[in-house]
Amino acid sequence: MSITTETKRPRRALPPLMQLTDAAAERLRALYAAGEAGRLLRIGVKTKGCSGLSYDLSWVDAAEPTDERVTDKEVTVLVDRKASLFLIGTTMDYEQKAMSAGFTFTNPNEKGRCGCGESFHV
Repeated sequence: MSITTETKRPRRALPPLMQLTDAAAERLRALYAAGEAGRLLRIGVKTKGCSGLSYDLSWVDAAEPTDERVTDKEVTVLVDRKASLFLIGTTMDYEQKAMSAGFTFTNPNEKGRCGCGESFHV
């Protein structure tokens, strides 16, 4: 029995690879306009910490052929293709606290974090 186009299930839309909050987009715009002009932020995942993985942010002059280009709120970041499966559906934010400021990630793929918050596992 063959499957016709009428009996095929429609494919559901995949979630975006990453999204940026307004605060993250604003901070990246400021960085891109100032000291990091002409460069792009690459987001990756590397083996580190007691839970196994950590987010790796680096400035690059150009995208690698394997980088995924994510544009949200008119701001572009690169995602290392090797990290994309770990990051699907992640939201990147920028938080300012009394003693620190930095980018944070809300990742639906995380199953847990270490006590210090520096690493995670999926």
